[in-house]
Amino acid sequence: MTRYKTLIFSLVIFTLESCISKKDTKSDVTDAETIYLNEGQKKSLKEFPITIKFKGISEDSRCPEGVNCIWAGVAVAEIEIMEKSTKPVQLNLATMDMQERGYQKSAYFNGYAISLQNVLPYPNAKQGTQGLKGRYKIAIGVKKTSK
Repeated sequence: MTRYKTLIFSLVIFTLESCISKKDTKSDVTDAETIYLNEGQKKSLKEFPITIKFKGISEDSRCPEGVNCIWAGVAVAEIEIMEKSTKPVQLNLATMDMQERGYQKSAYFNGYAISLQNVLPYPNAKQGTQGLKGRYKIAIGVKKTSK
């Protein structure tokens, strides 16, 4: 009988520890919002007191659809972000993280995590990136952090 009590007690302790560790590992990020911007467009966020402007694409070396490439390539979006009490800050966010080339998919600004989630349209084999300037659209993730 003592064995069963010990086993049950151990399971209860293990379950409680598991619940506590899940609480402790919760992210310090709250209330995520995704916004969509056309090239040149500026938006003030409803959820957060910041304004984001999509200035344009400074690089688009993504491999066109229907083409075999050595690497997938990357698109780099120029984002301008500011709060009411700050000057605008420019962030260059890429479609992939690649530190050796200076590409980063996300950055932090005054307690916000800003990440590039998507860049459209995707280049095709016929046109490549020609003709895409001015037609780009991006999806940006914005999260409040405790950092």
